[in-house]
Amino acid sequence: MDSIGNRPIWLTYDAQVDVFRVTGGAPLEGTVAVPGAKNSVLKLMAATLLAPGTSILTNVPDIEDVTIMAELLRRLGCDVDQSGDRVCITVPATPDHRADYDLVRKMRASICVLGPLLARCGAADVAVPGGDNIGSRGLDMHVDGLRKLGAVVHNEHGYLLAEAKQLSGAHIVLEFPSVGATETLLMAAVTAKGETVLENVAREPEIVDICRMLVDMGAKVDGIGSSTLTVQGVQELHPVEHRVVSDRIVAGTWAVAAVMTQGRVTVSGVAPKYLELPLEKLVSAGAELSVEDQGFTISMSERPTSVDIVTLPYPGFPTDLQPQFIAMNSIANGAALVTENLFEARFRFVQELSRLGADVRTDGHHALIRGKSELSGAPVEATDIRAGAGLVLAGLVAKGETIVYGVSHIDRGYAGFVDVLQKLGADIARVAE
Repeated sequence: MDSIGNRPIWLTYDAQVDVFRVTGGAPLEGTVAVPGAKNSVLKLMAATLLAPGTSILTNVPDIEDVTIMAELLRRLGCDVDQSGDRVCITVPATPDHRADYDLVRKMRASICVLGPLLARCGAADVAVPGGDNIGSRGLDMHVDGLRKLGAVVHNEHGYLLAEAKQLSGAHIVLEFPSVGATETLLMAAVTAKGETVLENVAREPEIVDICRMLVDMGAKVDGIGSSTLTVQGVQELHPVEHRVVSDRIVAGTWAVAAVMTQGRVTVSGVAPKYLELPLEKLVSAGAELSVEDQGFTISMSERPTSVDIVTLPYPGFPTDLQPQFIAMNSIANGAALVTENLFEARFRFVQELSRLGADVRTDGHHALIRGKSELSGAPVEATDIRAGAGLVLAGLVAKGETIVYGVSHIDRGYAGFVDVLQKLGADIARVAE
């Protein structure tokens, strides 16, 4: 990567931007409460489109993606009121059915309005989404499934156009347990005529969360939490109040941060069972773990030991914690092999991690990390939400100052990121540069 002085060359001509300044060396100590899950709340907000009237979501994280989704719903004719961790969404009798590119390009989760808009309006025009640059995440399974439900779907000028006077139940087997395809087809099927069987679906806690909300709205869904969902279509749904499941990825990020900085952190408000494999890996790295029903305490008194990980769909190791674990392995004793099976471009961030002195080599969907006793602060660029978090965690243990650019990515997934770390004792600040 080219640079001028100690700044990446592509940043030398930017206007003023926010950056994180991180000075390493302080162990994290304290307690942190985990808010609602980014990977759930955005889909729940979209699901409110299925029922006219006012639905209320609580335990909503204060993140940029929620703001973007709220604006998207307003463009569709909804009234959205955000107050603290509470969002009230009033859906009109006939929502608009076009989701424009200027918003959808900012956040891939915008595609989740496709299913409910098609179910409610008989049509949906949704721009092909943007979001994190972590590799190809095609919409083929969404489209194929909607066609089996009776929709006519085609791509025109960058938009997915879907139409169906009446969706009808079908037997659909997903080629891969895609979270996005599961959500789209589930929301389309709940008011389809007859029975829909969805096989090889995603099983993430966030999928369970949306299923439970849909059932509370009047949907008939069996097999929740399993790989097969059976949906009996109903004529209409009604608005509800629903509490968003807590964010296991945020909880896992704080756990890794505690281990890397050789600190002690209590994480509250999240079920440890949703983080079983990552927490087991941290114990293997040498951490001490105490678990309760809705939280855990993790502590570390020495340099961690390297651990191998292989990302897989839930209940396997989550891809959204892969960058944080690579960061941990970069300062661990020994060498580790990390295998990424979900997103082929997720290793892009290791180029930035290498600027801090990390020894990481990639080959296809494998990364070999040889731990070093010390990293060195440097300017780095966040390329996606989790990469940004991983770079900050590396900065927390690097010698000297690390400047993290691209912090708008982190804003999309972590509520009060800097505030939380400061309260835990980290030397970090958000500044304009």
